Amino acid sequence: MGFSFVIEHMEEDEPSTQSIPPWVSLEYQQIRSLVGPDNTVRFTHLSSTSVNALQKLWASSTEQSNSNSATTQVTEIGVLDLMKSNNIPLEKVCLLDPKATQGLSPEDGDGRFEWFLFGGILGDDPPRDRTSELRVLGFPSRHLDSVQMTTDTAVGVTKRVVVDKTPLNAIPYTVSISIFLMVL
Repeated sequence: MGFSFVIEHMEEDEPSTQSIPPWVSLEYQQIRSLVGPDNTVRFTHLSSTSVNALQKLWASSTEQSNSNSATTQVTEIGVLDLMKSNNIPLEKVCLLDPKATQGLSPEDGDGRFEWFLFGGILGDDPPRDRTSELRVLGFPSRHLDSVQMTTDTAVGVTKRVVVDKTPLNAIPYTVSISIFLMVL
């Protein structure tokens, strides 16, 4: 049995649709494919319209039947209630937190943790430290280095470290890129 990657959704719904914006659903779809079929992705704290939109999107998607995607759960309840209903103690959940004092390591995937929790905080630059809303709950925490990552990148890096056993400092990444467009 694999890990659960839990995304506590912390974004507002798009006002016009009262649901998650299309770019968020794309990022969440990417997360499902990144963690692979042996793991579970749980999207928590969603509005009912967002739950319905994601369920509909994934039910109609050919990707849903793709054996490379993770088992997925979408729910309106928050992570604490989900932990309670699954009998997961606080010490078995690792909060990925940029302010954590200890970096994530391959050993963190050796039974110490069962769930890896991400604040579904997308697009904050500069960061507003909304992870603090989860930090105050007392979860053990780890960081993924000093760079801010998108949620799907953070989940993918976590999977590489705890499942694939790649040390954090062995994962290459580019901090920022510039794209130049030529106008004709």
